Amino acid sequence: MANRTTDRRQFSKAEAILRQFGIDSPNQIDLEVIAADLGAIVRYANLDGSEARIVGNGERAIITVDSGGLRQRQRFSIAHEIGHWVERYGRGGFLCGKDDISPQNDQAKSAEAQANAFASQLVLPSYLFDPMIEGLPVTLDTVVKIGKEFQASLTATAIKLVRSADKPALVVCHSQEKREWFVRGPSVPEELWPAKELDSETGAFELLYSPDAQGKTAVRQAPGSRWLSGRGAFHRTVSAQSVKVAEGMVVSVVVLDL
Repeated sequence: MANRTTDRRQFSKAEAILRQFGIDSPNQIDLEVIAADLGAIVRYANLDGSEARIVGNGERAIITVDSGGLRQRQRFSIAHEIGHWVERYGRGGFLCGKDDISPQNDQAKSAEAQANAFASQLVLPSYLFDPMIEGLPVTLDTVVKIGKEFQASLTATAIKLVRSADKPALVVCHSQEKREWFVRGPSVPEELWPAKELDSETGAFELLYSPDAQGKTAVRQAPGSRWLSGRGAFHRTVSAQSVKVAEGMVVSVVVLDL
């Protein structure tokens, strides 16, 4: 059950829905049932060029999710569309592509960013997530462990971890061409930014450019200048761990050493 400390805080709209169902463990989060209770039926189909869509009228809606996606991705897509339904109840529909249900929208002030924030709290509610990460290191190993508990994607879980951790941390995605997106934890100084291009001495660089490199790197301590830019980067050290999430795409969790 949720502890007394979490019971005293203010819950998000998504968390309030979960608590109305009496959900007190990750394996109880049945998104199809939650959607149906809110008047939205979930179905799966082959969607060309989009991850999910919702069409609603009055008190009823249909959420369609791409049947070819990974289950963790499908769950986040369902939660994202539920977010649209709850936040814009009964008004029209949304067709959401990969870029709409993605981290680069997190800092935006838009309907898609609002739906992403809702989805994060529905799939990875803080009142369950925070007690589970207490005392665990801010690493991709923790991300994988917790993500399995919540049936959540590596990316969504990594973002939640760096935003919830008591240490300053970032999650950043690089391709061979550029830094694709990043999310900064609340205690990371605003003058520090993840490097736009990967340093050749990082594990992420090895994963991107070595044809035989697979899986996760070990956690490595490194000078801050290998990962960060901005005032004070050269005077810091960081701990970083990276994983290849797709061909030509690497996600890293970078923790600033105190």
